[in-house]
Amino acid sequence: MIQLLTPAALTAGLASGDTDQILHAAEGISAYGWLLVALPMLGAAVLLLGGRRTNSWGPLFAVAMSSGAFVVALGILVQMLGYDDASRRRMVHLFSWVPAGQFQLDAGLQLDQLSLSFVLLVTFVGSLIHVYSLGYMEHDPDKRRFFGYLNLFVAAMLLLVLADSYLLLYVGWEGVGLASYLLIGFWNHNPAYATAANKAFVANRVGDFGLGLAIMLMFATFGRVDFAGVAGGVSGASQGVLTAMGLFLLLGACGKSAQFPLQSWLGDAMAGPTPVSALIHAATMVTAGVYLVVRSHWIFEAAPTAQLAVVIVGAITLLFGAIVGCAKDDIKKALAASTMSQIGYMMLAAGLGPVGAVFAIFHLLTHGFFKAGMFLGAGSVMHGMDDQVDMRGFGALNTAMKTTWVTFGLGWLAILGIPPFSGFWSKDKIIEAAFVGEGWRPWVFGFVTMIGAGITAFYMSRLFFMTFHGRKRWPKKAHPHESPSLMTVPMIILSVGSGLLGMALTWLGFAGWLAPVVGEHEEGHPVLAPLTITLLTLAIVLFGVWLAWSRYAARSVPRTAPEGSLLTRAARQDLYQDAVNEGAFMRPGIHVMRALVFTDNQGVDGAARGLAALIGGASSRLRRIQNGYARSYAMTMLIGVVAILGAVWVMQ
Repeated sequence: MIQLLTPAALTAGLASGDTDQILHAAEGISAYGWLLVALPMLGAAVLLLGGRRTNSWGPLFAVAMSSGAFVVALGILVQMLGYDDASRRRMVHLFSWVPAGQFQLDAGLQLDQLSLSFVLLVTFVGSLIHVYSLGYMEHDPDKRRFFGYLNLFVAAMLLLVLADSYLLLYVGWEGVGLASYLLIGFWNHNPAYATAANKAFVANRVGDFGLGLAIMLMFATFGRVDFAGVAGGVSGASQGVLTAMGLFLLLGACGKSAQFPLQSWLGDAMAGPTPVSALIHAATMVTAGVYLVVRSHWIFEAAPTAQLAVVIVGAITLLFGAIVGCAKDDIKKALAASTMSQIGYMMLAAGLGPVGAVFAIFHLLTHGFFKAGMFLGAGSVMHGMDDQVDMRGFGALNTAMKTTWVTFGLGWLAILGIPPFSGFWSKDKIIEAAFVGEGWRPWVFGFVTMIGAGITAFYMSRLFFMTFHGRKRWPKKAHPHESPSLMTVPMIILSVGSGLLGMALTWLGFAGWLAPVVGEHEEGHPVLAPLTITLLTLAIVLFGVWLAWSRYAARSVPRTAPEGSLLTRAARQDLYQDAVNEGAFMRPGIHVMRALVFTDNQGVDGAARGLAALIGGASSRLRRIQNGYARSYAMTMLIGVVAILGAVWVMQ
């Protein structure tokens, strides 16, 4: 019997390079997979319930809990690598959760290649963001509460991706929504920030309603809601039921991942502290929808209509976010639009079948690194520029913030897909996969992804050049300076991932690693040669970079944005998404609510009040007959007798 060693022994094995020691320490560590959720949850409980006594050491404790979860995940990864594909899936039973007659559902965790990929991303990038927050939130009086919320969010996200059933996934799903609400509205003394948190919460509730309906439909159809039960029952379900189930799941994914038509909350969510933007809107929460679609691949593969809807939603969103990003002067909102667009790429790929799902997750991992790095870089710029976010007031910051400039630049090259940086190995594969198929689809979706890459190159280069290049446009009171090491070290680590992660995952065979979970696939043949697609995409990207350079680096940038074209003005207003939501849903909803209130007050309550008044009035009049006078009673009796006699006489 192999004795389970501690994570410390595992770490020692990694440091020494002793393979036997590593495998010996990792053997059986998956049984402790519950620590992945328990550690950050413990951190949240201690910080949120411990009160002010934890102010001095609480943030460090939160970092330790998140980092501890990463160490456990690393141990599980080592164990998985020691087995073949068929043996890598591990189930961790927690407790009997819903014993209801014939319906029995246990709470458990599912450790496989897909869930572990997410766990490693969430815990590693999340831990770096925790470290960054030590410097960013150093002078905030409520930083203990902030770190408690960060740990709560990490715990909920880990529960979401590790759950072995849709019902337990829903618990993590709602936990992520709650934690994001608390983090976005952390500075809720500002009414605009509180409004942004409410907006995100409401928009996510719409998507959550769709996920809830999907789970109910699964229970009604299969009698089970665990992943294994649903996957096994798909072959016996009707096409209509599976299509409805897939569309409901897609609605849930649109809410969490800010996909069309539930994307309006993402830009306003930048009201939260910058580490929140990096954690929620780069590496974790917005990827939950992609995880849901990929995890449910058996449903979408059996429902082609729902699968096509996933691709269409992704295509619309990637163009929507790219167009909006071209007109934003707020550095964080420009990055938020970029996140929306890049998640659109992932969603589109997730709807392309097994080969697309593999590269959706591949791009999700690389995006988590370079987008988190750029968000942290934006926070570093804000730190050095007195919290200013308007890029028209920046320029030439490469002279004052060299570390931020270099790390941000690596992320910029990665998202552009310039070889050999990370985005080239993931996003270009999505573009290539979009060109696979028959009929009109490969041409439409292929060129949509290619055009999106060109627009991405323009607006991300615009952001980079306006911030770090060109002439100085700083206000006189601004004194830009580099951030402390607590902030720059995480940025440096993430920038290394921006440069090398894509190449490393390709070399290590990530597609083959993930294939047993998302389904085996055969390499399709694009309608254009792969080399042609790569060269054409690169040419479009370089044109976008040149266009941005000529407009925002080679010439002066005005401090006040020009009026711009009709499309530019629309993009500044997020293509009027809020106006559409207000006109199509909010105002009609208000009128419907008022009509219902009026009907309830005047109809339902009015009828009840009228009946009560009728009975009360009748009883008060009948009560007058009972006055206690004998002569009145005698007269009543006489009238009654006369009436009876009269009736008898008439009847005769």
